[in-house]
Amino acid sequence: MSEQDSTPEAVVEAAPAEGAVEVAAEGGVEETPKEIAAQATPPAVPVASDHPDRWGRVDADGTVYVKTEDGERAVGSWQAGEPVEGLAHFARRFDDLRTEVELLVSRLKSGAGDPKHAMTSAKHVKEQLAEAAVVGDLKALAARVEHVLVQAEAGMEKAKEAKEAARAQSVARKQTLVEEAESIANESTQWKVAGDRLRQILDEWKTIRGVDRKTDEQLWRRFSKARDAFNRRRGSHFADLDRQRSVAKTSKQALVEEAEKLIDSDDWGPTAGRYKELMVEWKAAGRAPKEADDALWQRFRAAQDAFFQKRSEAFSERDAEFSANAKLKEELLAEAEAIDPSSDLESARNQLYKIQERWDAIGKVPRERIRELEGKLRTIEERVRGAVDAQWRRSDPEAEARVAQFRERVEQFEAQAAKARAAGDKRRTEQAEAQAAQWREWLAAAEQALATR
Repeated sequence: MSEQDSTPEAVVEAAPAEGAVEVAAEGGVEETPKEIAAQATPPAVPVASDHPDRWGRVDADGTVYVKTEDGERAVGSWQAGEPVEGLAHFARRFDDLRTEVELLVSRLKSGAGDPKHAMTSAKHVKEQLAEAAVVGDLKALAARVEHVLVQAEAGMEKAKEAKEAARAQSVARKQTLVEEAESIANESTQWKVAGDRLRQILDEWKTIRGVDRKTDEQLWRRFSKARDAFNRRRGSHFADLDRQRSVAKTSKQALVEEAEKLIDSDDWGPTAGRYKELMVEWKAAGRAPKEADDALWQRFRAAQDAFFQKRSEAFSERDAEFSANAKLKEELLAEAEAIDPSSDLESARNQLYKIQERWDAIGKVPRERIRELEGKLRTIEERVRGAVDAQWRRSDPEAEARVAQFRERVEQFEAQAAKARAAGDKRRTEQAEAQAAQWREWLAAAEQALATR
């Protein structure tokens, strides 16, 4: 190794940082390794074991020295063998430190390393460098360590910011969950859906990390309060619902009992109407507990069905009876059509009277045939009644008495005229004849009126 190569200044200053050269050229102070590391990644540290004689030496008594910026520093003694072996030994120890630092650099660069752990390790290496029993490029390694410290500090700051951002996000998530829980507690009446959602919120809550203890406790108290409020409100609702259902059960039991009592009624119209009213009351009563409500409904429905089945059977029997009655009345109408009042009015009246009695005795017919059958009978009745009225008008005693009276007066005045004429009394004859003529006109009118009735 030449004398020039053995000097630490020649080795260290062979590749100075660009900024350091500029500052030195201007007559300023050279930047520290930390400042250089802050500006850019320093060059990789040379492997000491490749050329240990560049970074140190062993003197005649076996003392091992490392070259530094401030001169040589003894790092140990080598008595076990050749001096070159001693240098190689201490160079390998340097390379171990170098490897440790390069590993920190690599991990920080890839993001796989923990900045805090890298900071601690780098500080430990830095503390060792001043007295480390190693042979190698201490200046370059120091710069590399400073770079690790700067990067670790930046990483820690970034991690802190990320942690704060994550904390803020976690706080925001829990804040959102709390507000949703409070909204549910105050407003929701979808009890099952809301209860399920609160459980989901709790499960989600447990997965959120990174909230500071104080904030977390405050938010938890709000969430717990909201959940308790919802549970109280839901409990109150279902307690009221239970009371309402108990009242509904009592009401429906009474309705069922009445419905069952009406089964045997044959007062079809009013009873059917009452069943409709009971159905309205049933719906208005609300729901009883499910099991009881179902059982009561089955009883209520069975009572209704039994009554209406009974009514249907009765109506079927009645309809058959009414149809038979209609046939009987059709037969009576045929008899009534044969009545001839013009031949024997009194006989016709007797026949019609007997037919009317038999008609009433037959009973009811289908509703849709009432008007038809009654109308036909009424036509026959009117025909017989018309004949009776005509006969009565013709035999009206007052009218006949009036005709007889008029006839008698005519005869009386004609006799007076004849007597006066025989006596030769012209005036009295004319007077009697005039009166006779007048009453003769009235007699003709009365006879005409009687004949047209």
